[in-house]
Formats: sequence, C-alpha cells, structure tokens
Amino acid sequence: MSKISYSLNHVSLIVADVEKSLEFYCRTFGLQQVDRPDFGFPGAWLQLGAQQIHLMELKNPDSVTGRPEHGGRDRHVALNVPDLSTVREILDKQGIVYTVSISGRKALFFRDPDGNAIEIIEQEF
Repeated sequence: MSKISYSLNHVSLIVADVEKSLEFYCRTFGLQQVDRPDFGFPGAWLQLGAQQIHLMELKNPDSVTGRPEHGGRDRHVALNVPDLSTVREILDKQGIVYTVSISGRKALFFRDPDGNAIEIIEQEF
C-alpha cells in the first residue's frame, strides 16, 4: 500500500456573529481576511500562513456552555508562534482569559467569543 502525504488546508469554526469574530481574529491577532465564495450563509476566510481558518455563521449544534475551563481538555485548534510572550501581552491587553498548558509545554489556551478553544504553542520556526 502506498503512503499518502497529508497537510492541513483549513479549520472551520462555527460563530454566532461573523463581524464580531472578525474583530477578534483580525484586529486582535492580525490575521488577514481573504476572498470567500458565496455559500449562501455569512462567513469569512482568514489566511494563516499556507492554511486558513474558515468562520461560518451558522446555528451551532454544540453547547457553548459547560465546556472545560482549560481548553486543552476540549476540541481545539493549535497554532504555532515563535514567541509566546507577545501573545500573552495581546491577551492581557484585551482582557482575554487564558490558561497555561498543564503539561508544562510553552503553550496557552483561550476561547474565542463563541467558546471555540484555541491553543498557542511557542515553537521555533
């Protein structure tokens, strides 16, 4: 059997208000919005290196309440950065609550306005 090579193309997140989410992801974290086809519902695509985050304004089938306080114990998206201290400064300035990795790695977790868990990992590029 031949081995297949995979790479990540995009991650999709369900959001209640695409404009509020764009404020969070673009203005807070500096991600860039790119063109998106019309799928018949509001949404936005954000470029993240060679990958993308797709925001979809749809009814969320999952409860946004009762999620674990620590995002590492929930479904989450993990992003790499070269310096975690810069992310901490942004989160602190914006009043965004985060937890550090329980494993002791240089990583932290926080939630977006819709309760989606995001992990940021300090990793040399």
